[in-house]
Amino acid sequence: MMVAERGASANTVDAYQRDLVDFIAFLKKKSLTLETVARGDIEAFMSHLSKAGIAPRTAARKLSAIRQLFQFMFNEKQRGDNPSATLETPRMGKYLPKTLSIEHVEALLNVARDDDSPKGVRLQAMMELLYGAGLRVSELVGLKLSALQVKQGKIVDADFLVIHGKGNKERLVPLHGKAQKALTKYIGVREVFLTEKKPSAFLFPYHRAEGFVTRQQFGVLLKELAVKAKIDPEFLSPHTLRHSFATHLLEGGADLRVIQELLGHSDISTTQIYTHVAGERLKKLVQENHPLARSEAQEDA
Repeated sequence: MMVAERGASANTVDAYQRDLVDFIAFLKKKSLTLETVARGDIEAFMSHLSKAGIAPRTAARKLSAIRQLFQFMFNEKQRGDNPSATLETPRMGKYLPKTLSIEHVEALLNVARDDDSPKGVRLQAMMELLYGAGLRVSELVGLKLSALQVKQGKIVDADFLVIHGKGNKERLVPLHGKAQKALTKYIGVREVFLTEKKPSAFLFPYHRAEGFVTRQQFGVLLKELAVKAKIDPEFLSPHTLRHSFATHLLEGGADLRVIQELLGHSDISTTQIYTHVAGERLKKLVQENHPLARSEAQEDA
């Protein structure tokens, strides 16, 4: 149902599966089944998550999966009710995404550009796309070669990429000059990564079962790059670069609706979180540099 009716991605389905497996394992310990579980049992599960130190955001996601499962069972007449329907979602504090400074992003890109090996050229192309186009890591690694127009080993007419995002929604993402050059350079060495020179539909092919560089593999490459760039690897993730892309655009004067479109957010409220990030930076900038703010700090001291 999630795939056929809601167009959920493989990553979303995997996340729901993990959450529901955890829930069912909890029920089995209490000799309960999905047909016999009551509201109080679900409340006990949520309390168990809280005591285990599970973050409210993660607990809320698990509850969402449970709600949708029981709603599905109700719709399919496998249950006469949805015992989770009236449960309150765990309260979540204000979440501000981690972002890098422009200087840190440039340091990462410069380290990537210094490596002219095939793997280095591939990583440079992936970095230019991740930060330069604000892609989700799943969108990046799953890119098809058909997303680009390649002619005689060079990318032509690639001012935009067509990205298939969450819910299989399409959006156009513009490519800047450096990203185009990095991709053209990568296309020249892409054949190195083809298994036994067999053709692959993926832009970043890999010999494992998935057929492309996985999110986990790219995450490891990114951590290694951070170490070389003298950036704390624990602070960095693929999504940090996506957040940085949006925040830097906003700070540069881009319209919030444009950023929403570029990121592929269906709801503007999801994009508005970046106004808080940019606002905090601007506030800090004023406090550190405005003469009146500095004089007030000196008086307080």
